[in-house]
Amino acid sequence: MDKRKNYRKLAGEQKDNLKRGPMIRTKPGFDNEKYLAEQRQAILERIEGQSGKLYLEFGGKLIYDYHAARVLPGFDPNVKLRLLQQLKDKVGVILCIYAGDIERSKIRADFGISYDNATLKTIDDLKNAGISISAVVITRFDSQSAAITFKNRLERRGIRVFTHGFTRGYPTDLDLIVSAEGYGANSYIETENPIVVVSGPGPNSGKLATCLSQLYHEYRCGVTASYAKFETFPIWNLPLKHPVNMAYESATADLRDVNMVDHFHLAAYGKTAINYNRDIEAFPLLKRILERITGQPSFYRSPTDMGVNRAGFGIIDDEIVREAAQQEIIRRYFQYTVEYALGQTDRETVDRAELLMKELNLQPEDRRVVPPARDAACAARKKHANTEGIFCGAAIELHDGTIITGKNSPLMHSCASMTLNAIKHLAQIPDTMHLLPPNIIQSLTFLKKDILKGQKLSLDLDEILIALGLSAASNPAAQTAMQQLKELRACEVHNSHIPSPGDAAGLRKLGVHYTSDPKYPSPELYLD
Repeated sequence: MDKRKNYRKLAGEQKDNLKRGPMIRTKPGFDNEKYLAEQRQAILERIEGQSGKLYLEFGGKLIYDYHAARVLPGFDPNVKLRLLQQLKDKVGVILCIYAGDIERSKIRADFGISYDNATLKTIDDLKNAGISISAVVITRFDSQSAAITFKNRLERRGIRVFTHGFTRGYPTDLDLIVSAEGYGANSYIETENPIVVVSGPGPNSGKLATCLSQLYHEYRCGVTASYAKFETFPIWNLPLKHPVNMAYESATADLRDVNMVDHFHLAAYGKTAINYNRDIEAFPLLKRILERITGQPSFYRSPTDMGVNRAGFGIIDDEIVREAAQQEIIRRYFQYTVEYALGQTDRETVDRAELLMKELNLQPEDRRVVPPARDAACAARKKHANTEGIFCGAAIELHDGTIITGKNSPLMHSCASMTLNAIKHLAQIPDTMHLLPPNIIQSLTFLKKDILKGQKLSLDLDEILIALGLSAASNPAAQTAMQQLKELRACEVHNSHIPSPGDAAGLRKLGVHYTSDPKYPSPELYLD
């Protein structure tokens, strides 16, 4: 049977017609404990091999690395936090954030919050884990008003904040870069720990410049220090065209990152290692800067040498991670098509993501939840053939492979319908039994229409979750179904249309991996 048709639609069917069975979680392809042991040893060896402080630049996400968790099934999104906890007596953290990202309120998509708020969240999470926060650095600072407000906010909560401007002379004038007018113009951040982790909420946060500025000051103070990089992707000891490495390219298509064979490594050791274009292109300059700062030849012979990345050694099932990475490439394609429709990215980014899919012979419909979501929208359109409006569908794949769908209606959005259908299925509650009493729905509708003077009365997922919580207080079936919401975490979801803000917020709270077609759910320009 065609895999695109191998699903059961919930809408209009009784639950007994759906496939039942035990919940089967995805088999892990990654061993966290093996990775932790390897990574910890690699960092400690780097400290032992170089006297003094180690400035360790953390690329990617320091906490909540959901990309890694998606492409390496079994990967703990917070495994790097666990690593720091094992080394917490030796570690301090400097967080960098680019002033321009604060000024334009750049959003971290997985949380739906701005980079400045993501920085605040990271500070809280690190403190709760017992990790020392040395300082926050606002990089490429040029007196932006939003950056000044952010600085004031942190300082008034007792956080040390430093501002670093553009590095004069970078990247051509080495004499100026490594001078009192270059790195020396930045404030020196005093730290006590032998390992200083330098991280940020996203790419281009100024982490490398902060590390080099600190090295400059350390040597001027007579302190020996060194630099290394901890970046999970691309995985240097996987093939260039391995889907996991191609998934990294897809994730950074907007940055135009391209994986390459590290020709410096190949020339130095006769061994193939994978890195990406920016690191390879920057290596000659970076090596000269390090040598100028330290006053001695660098023992780094390649950009791969600078890394302490051991993720490849945690892979225990290559077939599983290959399939997961291919699915991530499809997800990224949908993400970019939506961002393009919203005006948030350019056509070249979408084309790049599509090209990566073609390299692996992937189609959007290879994401199993895509066809049923679209079919649910078609079913809604046929059912209400005489009604004007846009009809949306949503589908979720449960951990046992069952696919549940939902359609929009005058009562609720398709994501809300899908979620209620899914938890009723998991709780084995008959389709005819209501989880939300009419009085709660009527009360919410009255609030939106008559009190708040809203024009869109259909309830989104975020509102339905609140209504479910209210209903659970007096409805045992709703209480039972609500308990199943946690079983939706890490499930795959697709919408036939761009989710509303309330739907997107609800999907993030559920922790599902969601995508959508780049179609607007309404002819109106403003989505609320």
